[in-house]
Amino acid sequence: MTLEDSGTLPPPLVVADARARVRRARDAEGRRTVVLDDDPTGSQSVHGVDVVTVLDPEQYQAALAEPGATCFVLTNTRSLAEDDAVRLTSQVTADVLALTERWGAPVDLVSRSDSTLRGHVLAEVGAVVEAHRRLTGADVDGVLLVPAFLEAGRFTVGDVHYATVEGVPVPVASTEFARDASFAYASSDLREFVAERSGGRLRAEDVFSLTLEDIRLGGPDRVAEVLGAVTGGAFVVVNATDYTDLEVVVLGLLEARRAGRSFVYRTGPSFVRALAGIEPHPPLTTDDIWPQGRPGGHGLLVVSSHVGLTSAQVTAVQGRANLVRVELSVPALIDPTRRDAHVAEAAVRVVEALAGSDVMLLTSRDLVRGDDPEASLAIARTVSAGVTRVVREALTARPTWVVAKGGITSHDVAVEGLGIRRATVLGQLLTGMVSVLLPVEATPGAVGVPYVVFAGNVGDTQTLARVVDVIAGNQDDTDPDDDQEARG
Repeated sequence: MTLEDSGTLPPPLVVADARARVRRARDAEGRRTVVLDDDPTGSQSVHGVDVVTVLDPEQYQAALAEPGATCFVLTNTRSLAEDDAVRLTSQVTADVLALTERWGAPVDLVSRSDSTLRGHVLAEVGAVVEAHRRLTGADVDGVLLVPAFLEAGRFTVGDVHYATVEGVPVPVASTEFARDASFAYASSDLREFVAERSGGRLRAEDVFSLTLEDIRLGGPDRVAEVLGAVTGGAFVVVNATDYTDLEVVVLGLLEARRAGRSFVYRTGPSFVRALAGIEPHPPLTTDDIWPQGRPGGHGLLVVSSHVGLTSAQVTAVQGRANLVRVELSVPALIDPTRRDAHVAEAAVRVVEALAGSDVMLLTSRDLVRGDDPEASLAIARTVSAGVTRVVREALTARPTWVVAKGGITSHDVAVEGLGIRRATVLGQLLTGMVSVLLPVEATPGAVGVPYVVFAGNVGDTQTLARVVDVIAGNQDDTDPDDDQEARG
């Protein structure tokens, strides 16, 4: 179900060659797109692009070598305190701008974050804008706010952002995500959300809006007109329920940029696909992942996310897959006197179990919070460090595949556990959700091992079980209806 069913919205405007026009424009300019991703789940709507997991300009250069290229840089800033997130975002932005200046090519700077609005929204955007001003001497005219993740049922209508829960669109501030321990908020209206997160520095009435009427009735010309009036780095809420909406917005951006306008972006996953002109790709099959045939051996599922949906998915996967369960106790991990012995014992159990079975390594399900948001983040980092130590040891058993459930977990398993420096996005196991990365530069035991990045807040109760079925070879492919069910 979407709000289109009510019949109150104009029908989507389909521009048949929109993606091809975007690609032609990018190729003509040599334009690159760099996505600063605050956790590893931003690539869920794209394929055939590189993800860089380390802060290394040489890796950025390798990923962006071809004109028109798109690259994700995993900053993992959602797990950091705000000041640290700002410093890191500024540094990555500066390094990217230095590269593109050397090439003499324009670049799109995208700050990608959670489609349910969690993250250092204004602080990270401000860091990108300030670094752009410092390095180029030019101001940014506006910031497009596009949190859409359409495949997961996250969309914006009338400036109100929705998350689909059990098939019903719910204003996002009424969902569990708005009660996040570190990034709680009260506003579903995105103009009011910007004002709320600014602490009163910005007013809702100063935030621009690209309405569905603008996009669907006025088309690219109307989008360009609205964007032409944006100055001073003002925010622009982009309403969208369909990829055609995003494609029309990008065509309008082309016009606005030709008129000399400059923008940066704070987005969910879906907008990146439209901005880069990337074609949709069907869900991956086993043959897509292993063209030479699936190897033998067993795999590792790592679960650390504590949202309610994840816990329900863990229950379902245990009922469908033959997994040996190894649990890490969160109280033991945050206790310095017990931590090392507990991690060592878990690592031994995982390595031994992988010899004969797939394994689920998970943290205990009781959520332990700190006294404030930064303390909660510190606990999350400590727990994640314990998890990644076990994953490093697991590489000695040479797992055939690795699945990580949860945003911070996925980043830390990739970087600290598997030593991934750069990987290619093969595509997704469901339509626009659950990316499979193929490590290109990583710890030797991890190179070429499919790594599945599964966000904590997407899918239905059976989605994790279906993903494990496919990657573990328990079935040939997902069922035809899986994608629709996974949208919740």
